[in-house]
Amino acid sequence: MNSTPYPHIHEKFRHIAHQPNDERIEFIHSPRWIGYKTANTILDTLQSLMNRPKQHRMPNLLLIGDSNNGKTTIIKRFNEKFGDTYVDDNDRINVPVRLIQAPPSANEKELYISLIDSLGLPFRSSDSSGVLRHQVVHAFRETNVKTLIIDEAHSMLTGTARQQRLMMNAIKFLCNELELPIVLCGTKDAIRILHTDPQHASRFDVAELPTWRNDKEFRRLLGSFEKILPLKKPSNLIDIEKTNLIHSISDGNLGNVKRLLNECAIEAIKAGEETITLDIIRGKSCLRPTKGLRKIIG
Repeated sequence: MNSTPYPHIHEKFRHIAHQPNDERIEFIHSPRWIGYKTANTILDTLQSLMNRPKQHRMPNLLLIGDSNNGKTTIIKRFNEKFGDTYVDDNDRINVPVRLIQAPPSANEKELYISLIDSLGLPFRSSDSSGVLRHQVVHAFRETNVKTLIIDEAHSMLTGTARQQRLMMNAIKFLCNELELPIVLCGTKDAIRILHTDPQHASRFDVAELPTWRNDKEFRRLLGSFEKILPLKKPSNLIDIEKTNLIHSISDGNLGNVKRLLNECAIEAIKAGEETITLDIIRGKSCLRPTKGLRKIIG
């Protein structure tokens, strides 16, 4: 008999299972990183881009995928690992990564303001785009930014064709002038922004974060989730019946999987079950936002 308490939980989180119910539920709601093959490959790609020697035509990346499927989680993880500000031996401030959210519409001036604001610098919103652009270039050089990441890139499709071209031309200018890679992140619609000009499409590689198929990689993912849920009994989420049901409800969308399992784990704690049963999973079958939306639109 295994003498280790809660061997089904990762050793880093086993102590959480000893805590009161409300603290365990709070832990379940807190964000946690779960690594998997595709995510780790993308992280490696981002690190490789960041470490490229400066050159006039730097490689860029567009990361696409369905909404709520883990894109933002990956770029935030990259920022957490490599984006910490530090002071080098020459007393120079270094900000390796700048992560911003795209403006809600294709607006060149708002882009520059977001970039300046991300560095905590003052600006005058009444300044022209040209003045703000100069301020961005100066600030990025002074802080030695190595990678710029713009999340929610599909927002740049909101606007006229001319505004979209101006936005992408601004991104191209920053890439050339600062000699740094730029990463755009958004839904699959974001690909359309690259085709405002053939030059833009040729500058960006595209990486897709697909929804999960019901295969061994998905079962491995469920096994990883089980290891961080502070339940006192094993749930055996890789059981074929449970796996099929979880995949059906979540539609293979990572965010839906996380939400479903979190809700099931909380129910298991509140009900005193301490394990995610088939009945608990079936009871959460209403959590089908992605699949339901597709049916309405399609």
